[in-house]
Amino acid sequence: MRIVDLAALGESFTRDPYPVYARLRAKGPVHRIRMPEGGAEAWLVVGHEAGRAALADPRLTKDWSKASPALPLGSVASGPHMLIADPPEHTRLRRLVSREFTPRRVEELAPRVQKTTDALLDAMLAAPDGRADLVEALSFPLPISVICELLGVPDLDRDSFRTWSNDATGALDPELRRGAAAAMARYIEDLVAAKRRNPGDDLLSGLIHGTDDDGDGLTREELVGMAWLLLVAGHETTVNLISNGVLALLTHPEQLAALRADLSLIDGAVEEMLRYDGPVETPTYRFTTEPLTLAGTPVPGGGELVLVALADADRDPARFPEPDRFDIRRDARGHIAFGHGIHYCLGAPLARLEARVAVRTLLERCPDLALDIHPAAITWRPGLLIRGPLSLPVRFGRQPAGPRRG
Repeated sequence: MRIVDLAALGESFTRDPYPVYARLRAKGPVHRIRMPEGGAEAWLVVGHEAGRAALADPRLTKDWSKASPALPLGSVASGPHMLIADPPEHTRLRRLVSREFTPRRVEELAPRVQKTTDALLDAMLAAPDGRADLVEALSFPLPISVICELLGVPDLDRDSFRTWSNDATGALDPELRRGAAAAMARYIEDLVAAKRRNPGDDLLSGLIHGTDDDGDGLTREELVGMAWLLLVAGHETTVNLISNGVLALLTHPEQLAALRADLSLIDGAVEEMLRYDGPVETPTYRFTTEPLTLAGTPVPGGGELVLVALADADRDPARFPEPDRFDIRRDARGHIAFGHGIHYCLGAPLARLEARVAVRTLLERCPDLALDIHPAAITWRPGLLIRGPLSLPVRFGRQPAGPRRG
């Protein structure tokens, strides 16, 4: 099978991968590719039906110890967690975290999300030139503030953590990825140790001191791994959901006008943002445990890397009519922007809450919001994992301070 060299496509692919995926899908659901990350080779699954099936296939493991030693990449996790575990260990870890990361905790964060959004927009709108980078002003600080509130780590060194997180999840150089992951691991170990000494009424304290009915709890290494997962996944997805979603609105003025005219459409708009240009291009890695056939294509065993193009699955015309059209009134249910199967994103309700509040409040406060850069000039994050702009320059009319909703 011919190798499709995605690494050679450069910035044009990073900026708009959808036509490339569509051409591959027209030829078949499974392709051998060369990744931008370290030139690693992988099997790429495109299309909605094939993608969903691969995400739920038990013959594909998340366990890095079963990855091929020839793979020039390594896990960047700081310890064991749900996204690098299979059942029964995955089942155990997810149960212990789900017991603390409850719908009630998410609901209780709603006033905090609104208060933080209002404060961030107050600061943004105070800019004398009426311009801002939306990533710096809102998309990044909102979810990192919320996840820190949830975990009980208000003193997080956000600048350092953001650099480490960006490099660990998106750097093309494997050495840079590993170095960022190691620095983050040391930092998170200190966070967990401090929280163990001074527990509070927060998620991390609950994970440290909690046990289930059988007396099972997280080990020290698992606590560090889970803290890493919750901090990284807890903000990366939402940062890029907000940025990509606002960009979609600003480049589709008729959809922006429709949402401004009826903000009750916000729930459906967020789902369409997830479908149309979601924050995760391909999910974390899966490896073959045996020779298998994926959507009619033979794939060797021995820890071969398999990637599922979530971005393409949600642009598949077999599932979504006119998939390249951004339509906030579309029934976008069935998208797999948050994954599918046992690894479906545990934090999806929180990400949706933050996106709804952020986008609605931004539109309420900024009636003249517009892009301050040509869309083709936007610089996108590298790599196949996280999809989003590194910055999103916008301009706006100066507005008074917003209402306080609690």
